[in-house]
Amino acid sequence: MSRVIHVFRQPERFVAGTVGEPGDRAFYLQAIEEARTISVLLEKQQVSVLAERVAALLTEVARRFGPDVATEADAANSDNDPLAVPLEEEFRVGTMGLGWDADSRSIVVELLAVTEEEVDESVVLDDTEEGPDALRVFLSPVQAKAFADRAEKVVSAGRAPCPLCAEPLDPEGHVCVRLNGFHERSPVAE
Repeated sequence: MSRVIHVFRQPERFVAGTVGEPGDRAFYLQAIEEARTISVLLEKQQVSVLAERVAALLTEVARRFGPDVATEADAANSDNDPLAVPLEEEFRVGTMGLGWDADSRSIVVELLAVTEEEVDESVVLDDTEEGPDALRVFLSPVQAKAFADRAEKVVSAGRAPCPLCAEPLDPEGHVCVRLNGFHERSPVAE
Protein backbone atom coordinates (compact mmCIF):
# COMPACT_ATOMS: atom_id res chain seq x y z
CA MET A 1 0.00 0.00 0.00
CA SER A 2 1.39 3.40 -0.94
CA ARG A 3 2.07 6.17 1.50
CA VAL A 4 -0.44 8.96 2.21
CA ILE A 5 1.00 12.42 2.90
CA HIS A 6 -1.49 15.04 4.11
CA VAL A 7 -0.06 18.46 3.18
CA PHE A 8 -1.36 21.71 4.65
CA ARG A 9 0.40 24.63 2.92
CA GLN A 10 -1.76 27.41 4.40
CA PRO A 11 -3.55 25.98 7.42
CA GLU A 12 -6.23 28.06 9.05
CA ARG A 13 -5.47 26.22 12.27
CA PHE A 14 -2.74 23.96 13.65
CA VAL A 15 -3.14 23.30 17.37
CA ALA A 16 -2.41 20.91 20.19
CA GLY A 17 -5.32 19.78 22.34
CA THR A 18 -6.49 17.05 24.66
CA VAL A 19 -9.46 14.82 25.29
CA GLY A 20 -10.14 13.50 28.78
CA GLU A 21 -9.47 14.47 32.36
CA PRO A 22 -6.02 15.39 33.73
CA GLY A 23 -4.17 12.18 34.45
CA ASP A 24 -6.10 10.37 31.72
CA ARG A 25 -5.74 12.69 28.73
CA ALA A 26 -5.14 11.82 25.10
CA PHE A 27 -3.05 14.40 23.21
CA TYR A 28 -3.81 15.40 19.64
CA LEU A 29 -2.45 17.74 17.00
CA GLN A 30 -5.04 19.01 14.57
CA ALA A 31 -4.60 20.76 11.23
CA ILE A 32 -7.47 22.49 9.43
CA GLU A 33 -7.42 23.99 5.93
CA GLU A 34 -10.63 24.85 4.11
CA ALA A 35 -12.98 21.87 4.62
CA ARG A 36 -10.18 19.42 5.48
CA THR A 37 -9.41 18.42 9.08
CA ILE A 38 -6.71 15.94 10.10
CA SER A 39 -6.12 14.89 13.72
CA VAL A 40 -3.19 12.78 14.90
CA LEU A 41 -2.66 11.18 18.30
CA LEU A 42 0.63 11.50 20.16
CA GLU A 43 2.19 11.38 23.61
CA LYS A 44 2.34 14.30 26.03
CA GLN A 45 6.15 14.24 25.87
CA GLN A 46 6.05 14.49 22.06
CA VAL A 47 3.86 17.61 22.28
CA SER A 48 6.26 19.13 24.80
CA VAL A 49 9.36 18.36 22.72
CA LEU A 50 7.73 19.67 19.53
CA ALA A 51 6.80 22.95 21.24
CA GLU A 52 10.36 23.36 22.57
CA ARG A 53 11.93 22.57 19.20
CA VAL A 54 9.60 24.92 17.30
CA ALA A 55 10.51 27.74 19.71
CA ALA A 56 14.23 26.95 19.34
CA LEU A 57 13.95 26.86 15.53
CA LEU A 58 12.17 30.24 15.54
CA THR A 59 15.02 31.70 17.60
CA GLU A 60 17.59 30.29 15.17
CA VAL A 61 15.64 31.54 12.12
CA ALA A 62 15.46 35.05 13.62
CA ARG A 63 19.21 34.94 14.36
CA ARG A 64 20.13 33.84 10.84
CA PHE A 65 17.60 35.74 8.76
CA GLY A 66 17.19 38.84 10.92
CA PRO A 67 14.40 40.35 12.95
CA ASP A 68 12.26 40.88 9.83
CA VAL A 69 11.01 37.31 10.37
CA ALA A 70 8.07 38.24 12.59
CA THR A 71 7.44 35.78 15.42
CA GLU A 72 5.33 37.80 17.82
CA ALA A 73 1.98 36.10 18.17
CA ASP A 74 -0.87 38.54 18.68
CA ALA A 75 -2.53 37.72 22.01
CA ALA A 76 -5.91 38.82 20.62
CA ASN A 77 -5.61 36.25 17.84
CA SER A 78 -4.37 33.34 19.96
CA ASP A 79 -6.39 30.19 19.44
CA ASN A 80 -7.91 28.93 22.69
CA ASP A 81 -10.81 27.07 21.12
CA PRO A 82 -11.23 23.33 21.71
CA LEU A 83 -10.33 20.77 19.06
CA ALA A 84 -12.77 20.52 16.17
CA VAL A 85 -15.24 17.65 16.36
CA PRO A 86 -15.88 14.96 15.36
CA LEU A 87 -12.35 14.01 16.38
CA GLU A 88 -11.19 11.16 14.16
CA GLU A 89 -7.62 9.98 14.66
CA GLU A 90 -5.80 9.62 11.35
CA PHE A 91 -2.80 7.86 12.93
CA ARG A 92 -0.56 7.72 16.01
CA VAL A 93 2.62 9.77 15.65
CA GLY A 94 5.93 7.95 15.82
CA THR A 95 8.58 10.15 14.21
CA MET A 96 8.56 13.94 14.04
CA GLY A 97 10.49 16.20 11.68
CA LEU A 98 10.99 19.95 11.73
CA GLY A 99 12.57 22.31 9.23
CA TRP A 100 12.69 25.77 7.70
CA ASP A 101 11.52 26.30 4.11
CA ALA A 102 13.33 29.44 2.92
CA ASP A 103 11.25 29.69 -0.26
CA SER A 104 7.92 29.99 1.54
CA ARG A 105 9.51 31.43 4.73
CA SER A 106 7.71 28.75 6.73
CA ILE A 107 8.38 26.34 9.55
CA VAL A 108 7.63 22.83 8.27
CA VAL A 109 6.33 20.28 10.78
CA GLU A 110 6.11 16.67 9.64
CA LEU A 111 4.54 13.95 11.75
CA LEU A 112 4.95 10.33 10.64
CA ALA A 113 2.79 7.40 11.69
CA VAL A 114 4.10 4.72 14.01
CA THR A 115 5.37 1.71 12.07
CA GLU A 116 6.79 -1.63 13.09
CA GLU A 117 9.79 -1.10 10.82
CA GLU A 118 12.58 1.32 11.58
CA VAL A 119 12.02 4.67 9.87
CA ASP A 120 14.83 5.84 7.61
CA GLU A 121 15.55 9.53 8.22
CA SER A 122 15.44 10.14 4.47
CA VAL A 123 11.63 9.76 4.40
CA VAL A 124 11.14 12.70 6.80
CA LEU A 125 10.21 15.80 4.79
CA ASP A 126 10.39 13.75 1.58
CA ASP A 127 7.69 12.61 -0.85
CA THR A 128 8.94 9.06 -1.41
CA GLU A 129 6.35 6.44 -2.32
CA GLU A 130 7.36 4.08 0.47
CA GLY A 131 7.23 4.88 4.16
CA PRO A 132 4.73 5.69 6.87
CA ASP A 133 1.75 7.98 6.36
CA ALA A 134 2.51 11.58 7.24
CA LEU A 135 1.03 14.96 8.11
CA ARG A 136 3.07 17.91 6.78
CA VAL A 137 2.14 21.42 7.87
CA PHE A 138 3.69 24.70 6.71
CA LEU A 139 3.44 27.43 9.38
CA SER A 140 4.30 31.10 9.18
CA PRO A 141 6.60 32.18 12.03
CA VAL A 142 3.61 33.81 13.75
CA GLN A 143 1.56 30.60 13.45
CA ALA A 144 4.51 28.54 14.70
CA LYS A 145 4.94 30.79 17.74
CA ALA A 146 1.20 30.58 18.50
CA PHE A 147 1.37 26.77 18.15
CA ALA A 148 4.34 26.50 20.53
CA ASP A 149 2.71 28.79 23.10
CA ARG A 150 -0.58 26.87 23.08
CA ALA A 151 1.16 23.48 23.13
CA GLU A 152 3.12 24.49 26.25
CA LYS A 153 -0.11 25.59 27.95
CA VAL A 154 -1.86 22.32 27.01
CA VAL A 155 0.99 20.22 28.41
CA SER A 156 1.19 22.19 31.67
CA ALA A 157 -2.60 22.14 32.19
CA GLY A 158 -2.53 18.64 33.64
CA ARG A 159 -2.36 17.56 37.25
CA ALA A 160 -0.64 19.82 39.76
CA PRO A 161 2.81 18.64 40.87
CA CYS A 162 3.56 17.47 44.41
CA PRO A 163 5.47 20.25 46.21
CA LEU A 164 7.96 17.71 47.57
CA CYS A 165 8.70 15.27 44.74
CA ALA A 166 7.24 17.09 41.70
CA GLU A 167 5.33 13.97 40.60
CA PRO A 168 1.72 14.61 39.48
CA LEU A 169 -0.88 14.60 42.25
CA ASP A 170 -3.75 12.18 41.66
CA PRO A 171 -7.28 13.01 42.86
CA GLU A 172 -7.37 9.57 44.53
CA GLY A 173 -4.24 10.31 46.55
CA HIS A 174 -0.48 10.41 46.19
CA VAL A 175 2.26 8.40 47.88
CA CYS A 176 5.21 10.76 47.90
CA VAL A 177 8.62 9.14 47.58
CA ARG A 178 10.12 11.99 49.61
CA LEU A 179 7.99 10.95 52.58
CA ASN A 180 8.92 7.27 52.19
CA GLY A 181 5.23 6.41 52.02
CA PHE A 182 4.43 7.97 55.39
CA HIS A 183 1.61 10.51 55.81
CA GLU A 184 0.86 12.73 58.74
CA ARG A 185 -2.41 11.65 60.24
CA SER A 186 -4.83 14.13 61.62
CA PRO A 187 -6.37 13.25 64.97
CA VAL A 188 -9.61 11.36 64.68
CA ALA A 189 -12.46 12.84 66.69
CA GLU A 190 -14.19 10.31 68.89
